[in-house]
Amino acid sequence: MIKPLAHFIVAIKEAPEQTTTDGLYLPNDSKEHPLLALVKAVGVDVETVKAGDRIIYKQYETDTEIEKVRYLIIKEEDILAIL
Repeated sequence: MIKPLAHFIVAIKEAPEQTTTDGLYLPNDSKEHPLLALVKAVGVDVETVKAGDRIIYKQYETDTEIEKVRYLIIKEEDILAIL
C-alpha cells in the first residue's frame, strides 16, 4: 500500500454509473459524472478525511498503478466534498 506524505491522500477512483435511476443505459460519451473515489490512506497532516470515506475531487490528480490496482494521489485541498 502507498503511504501518502503530509497533506496528500491515496484513493481508488470509482467507476461512473452505467444507467440512470430509471434504468436507462448511458453510453460512455453521453454522460457527465462527478469524479468519485474511495479514500484508502491519508497523510499525517490531513484533517478533513479518513480512510474509507467516499469523496468528490477536482479533475486534476496524479495516478499510478501498483500491483494491478490504479491509485489516485490528490491533495487535501482538491477534495470538493465527502459523501
